[in-house]
Amino acid sequence: MNEIKYTISIYTENNVGLLNRISAIFLKRHINIRSITSSESEIPNVHRFIIVVKVDKEKIKKIIKQIEKQIEVIAAFSHTDKEIIYLQTALYKVKSKSLFKERKIQNIIKESRANIVTVKPDYFVIEKTGWKEETDDLYNKLKKYGLLQFVRSGRISVSKESMEITKFLKSNKNE
Repeated sequence: MNEIKYTISIYTENNVGLLNRISAIFLKRHINIRSITSSESEIPNVHRFIIVVKVDKEKIKKIIKQIEKQIEVIAAFSHTDKEIIYLQTALYKVKSKSLFKERKIQNIIKESRANIVTVKPDYFVIEKTGWKEETDDLYNKLKKYGLLQFVRSGRISVSKESMEITKFLKSNKNE
């Protein structure tokens, strides 16, 4: 069994209970979801789930077929990491005294290509978009400066191949 990481993109109508039914597909197969993100897509009234799992090639094919059986699902696709461009965003809440007393922290932020998004008397918030390794690296560097909170988004991705989903969906509706 050769498990690899897959990113699944699911284009759907935005209906109550769909996420529960989709997650049940993974539960029944004892597959752990490593990351899940949901947002509006490039098409009005169509939403997109991005789910990251680690499975073998046969399981991913079965999962996609099962997902596409859901009434609200318009289309589902799976891609390996080589087939997509992917990132995530992280927010770091740090004690404000570190920003003013420690010059090193300003260099860390600059070298990490991160941004300060807000400064308050007690804390400031840094935003970093990048690969997991980059957000982890910044996390490890900021820990010693009074890291108060940390949150990371799930994976967001686009395919490298020209996947004009709008044209795909229009051709599917005409069939």
